[in-house]
Amino acid sequence: MSRGFGKILVANRGEIAIRIIRAIKELGKKAIAVRTPEDRSGSWVYLADEFYEISNYLNVDEIIDVAKKAKADAIHPGYGFLSEREEFAKACELAGIKFIGPSPESLLMSGDKAIARQKAKEAGVPIVPGTDVLEGPEKALEEARKIGFPVLLKAAGGGGGKGMRPVFDESEFVNLFKQASEEAKAAFGDPRIYIEKYIVAPKHIEVQILGDEYGNMVYLFERDCSLQRRNQKVIEESPSPLLPQDVRLKMCEAAVKIMKKINYFNAGTVEFIVDNNWNFYFIEINARIQVEHPVTEMVTGIDLIKRQIKIAEGEKLDISQEDIKQSGHAMELRIYAEDPDNDFMPSGGYVSFYKEPSMPGVRCDGWLYSGCQVPSKYDPLLLKLIVKAETREETINKTLVALDELKIQGIKNNIPFFRFVLNLPEFREGNINTWSMKDILEKYKEQRKSLYSQDMEHVVILGAYLCSNGATQSNISNQYQDSLKGGWRISGWKINGRVLRREQLR
Repeated sequence: MSRGFGKILVANRGEIAIRIIRAIKELGKKAIAVRTPEDRSGSWVYLADEFYEISNYLNVDEIIDVAKKAKADAIHPGYGFLSEREEFAKACELAGIKFIGPSPESLLMSGDKAIARQKAKEAGVPIVPGTDVLEGPEKALEEARKIGFPVLLKAAGGGGGKGMRPVFDESEFVNLFKQASEEAKAAFGDPRIYIEKYIVAPKHIEVQILGDEYGNMVYLFERDCSLQRRNQKVIEESPSPLLPQDVRLKMCEAAVKIMKKINYFNAGTVEFIVDNNWNFYFIEINARIQVEHPVTEMVTGIDLIKRQIKIAEGEKLDISQEDIKQSGHAMELRIYAEDPDNDFMPSGGYVSFYKEPSMPGVRCDGWLYSGCQVPSKYDPLLLKLIVKAETREETINKTLVALDELKIQGIKNNIPFFRFVLNLPEFREGNINTWSMKDILEKYKEQRKSLYSQDMEHVVILGAYLCSNGATQSNISNQYQDSLKGGWRISGWKINGRVLRREQLR
């Protein structure tokens, strides 16, 4: 039954709010935005047809009240916040507002990882050896011994790396179990933990699906999300490098089987880990649009957000599996407000200058502008740089050019780290797994330390020369320290010229 939305409220912020608002307006509908007091710089509200201020993005009653006041027909939750909350989907249903996503029942089954594992098992899809939910650390330790170390502790009621701890040694188990349970409770209000066998150095590959409310479902192939830091994805790409075609198809078909088992509709993602022998194992379902969805859009040409809205309106899928092809290679980099030279500490603040690259095959999903304020309260994601070319090598090279054109001044960001990663031989060869980041970070720290040492050597040499010509040590030091602010460096020879010029003007 076609519903035909007139107005849609976007219950989110940042780049995903802008992405959804654009799709809504392209479909000829009205978009309603929300923001909190901390998000006064939020540019998404000015793209919407109307906006309202709320206290926070997790207040179900407040968001429903705003939707009623604005006479919204539907709510798009984006990702994070309330996007996978069964109670939010139910609240929308009770209010007579369509939730753009799966049913509350599907959210319950996909959100509880223990249930999702059971459904995958029933669908005949391989799962990582593991347990059901465990009551306490002592009982859990007994089960861990049966499975064999290393094991992975995982939160039953959430995702995104929260409540997840690898345990390599039995002596660490009880303490890490308690940590994982406490983190899961803080993040999801659910302290339950289960155990999986920790697969050594796996690839992390996910399959994008679309399903309508009439049982029709297609897969849109895979995204490789193996490069991760603290269980958070850093670079995503499609197709997955080195993945055999027969394994790709089996994995995609397995994803559809699982989703049909829980009567899923709308957009969703099934995540797998893949071992060195290309055996794959189901790990979880993400019952929402993913941060990395543009990668799939670039290689398939299908607008996932528009499809989400049309499915929620009651339309049938008008594409068959044979219609969907992978074309070229796409890659997404998550540009964060963080300092890679200081253990990736968040770095909110004032953006003095911002400029996006303007190149064919390059897309920036973000919300920044010159003069905006990046709040430290929320996730530090500033934008997503998505690049497509004919081959993976061409995509990497084009991404490096795009990074050179992308300018963010005033706050620290992880662009220097991405330049380093994209030039690594192991990354270019596609030999990346979820364990690769540790080695990459060590190499990055060594490179930065070497660059810093070279600069300081130049400063010392120039200092000796300049001081003998009347320049002061403090002038030289201040010039160098100023050059480090904002994540850029001045060469020693520029310092030389500036200090001499300053002395001449006195």
